[in-house]
Amino acid sequence: MYREKIDAFLDSKKDEMLSDLSSLVRINSQRGEAKEGMPFGEGAARALDTAEKLMKSYGFLTRNYENYVVTGDFGSQEKGLDILAHLDVVPVTQDWTVTQPFEPKVVGDRIYGRGTADDKGPAIAALYAMRAIRELELPMKKSVRLILGSDEECGSSDLKYYYGIEKEAPYSFTPDADFPVINIEKGRFAGKFAAEFDEGLQLPGVVSLKSGTTVNIVPQRASAVIAGLEEDVLRRTADEVSSQTGVTFDLEMCDNAEAADILGGFGIGSENILCWKIQVRGVSAHASTPQEGKNALTATLRLISRLPLADCAGHRVLKALDEMMPFEDTCGEKLGIYREEEQSGALTLCFSILEYSPKKMAGTFDSRLPIGCTEENTKAVVAKALAEHGITLEDTPVVNPHCVPGDSEFVKILLDSYGHYFGVEGKPLSTGGGTYVHGLKRGVAFGCMTPDVDNHMHGDDEFMEIDTLVKSAKIFADAILRICNDLD
Repeated sequence: MYREKIDAFLDSKKDEMLSDLSSLVRINSQRGEAKEGMPFGEGAARALDTAEKLMKSYGFLTRNYENYVVTGDFGSQEKGLDILAHLDVVPVTQDWTVTQPFEPKVVGDRIYGRGTADDKGPAIAALYAMRAIRELELPMKKSVRLILGSDEECGSSDLKYYYGIEKEAPYSFTPDADFPVINIEKGRFAGKFAAEFDEGLQLPGVVSLKSGTTVNIVPQRASAVIAGLEEDVLRRTADEVSSQTGVTFDLEMCDNAEAADILGGFGIGSENILCWKIQVRGVSAHASTPQEGKNALTATLRLISRLPLADCAGHRVLKALDEMMPFEDTCGEKLGIYREEEQSGALTLCFSILEYSPKKMAGTFDSRLPIGCTEENTKAVVAKALAEHGITLEDTPVVNPHCVPGDSEFVKILLDSYGHYFGVEGKPLSTGGGTYVHGLKRGVAFGCMTPDVDNHMHGDDEFMEIDTLVKSAKIFADAILRICNDLD
């Protein structure tokens, strides 16, 4: 009987859900400059404050943990479940077409805006699930806590702070992935590397190259400056690479004054030397699914490697990077680290950040690791491959895969709640994405996405289907009641 009450309650609150979600989406909560009392900047702190006010307005006991996270507790009973969601968002571009990133807009059966799918919409769904149980006065033997963080996209240092104070609940889930349930998360190795060069700018040559801002995103844009090439050579090669990759190259020749300024910085006269600015545009995607994007960085490296450039250390390094992490290879095969495992799937690799000048280079790639990957067969292999080209790999740790048994009672309850509302039997899944629960003993990812819908997560025109938002709240309420009443 409680399912009918929950369904009716949440159906009646759809407009309120959208209004509360919009209040969060309007806040630009990208990680900003740390300030006193605001470890992740003003936007993140505003998002936490707004969320805390919402939780208080619905009768929950709240606490702000120094603007790292805010929590809302159902009651004072022993805690049975943690639900973890995040209010920070990834960077945005100016290429949105339906609305601007922080101007939420309902169009048909969707609500658009940065964070609607990742992860402000799911956070609201979880909040309304708790609100339904509270306002309907449904019995709860144990309490549930909603934990809302503000640094998930940049390393989850917010949770490190929180769990330095609090203990994890017996069970945890995060609505920051796909239904039905993700019980296995791949490991991760974010490899940072660098090199230095003594020769300076050699012509024809690459004056600069820059792409990527966030390690866990396929870079959508890149920019480069190349000097000393004729127009027909550059345009012909750019057209060839564009036809192969689907990435576009916009070429602009510098005027005499700009060329003189650029080349003068290297002690080179600009007379009769053509200087080109190149703007590159691909398609963004999450780094855990790099095959779904079109990597502007690796496409630019392909362009550079096919141009008749001077033979110097810097150019050789760029060509080596193209060979080790080429555009089509999103599984680390050329780098020598490809592995695949039955439950957790195949390794993925995304070359996400690079900054190059004739004096130095620094880059980062993001790899998601199936069960069986180790320091020895992954990190050590990469270090050796890079060292052969004079590139030094930073000594960063490998994060091991995370697994909660798929036949546990906890996972079975979540699958049953999902199955009731979707009308199909679900099976636990594996993902390359890392979530808040990766380090929690009994933590899984549970919704809110469905594999058949591309929500443009981390991309332009991100949206959440309104029906899925409401249905997710119903599923969460059902699961909360069962976990907090039935599981010891």
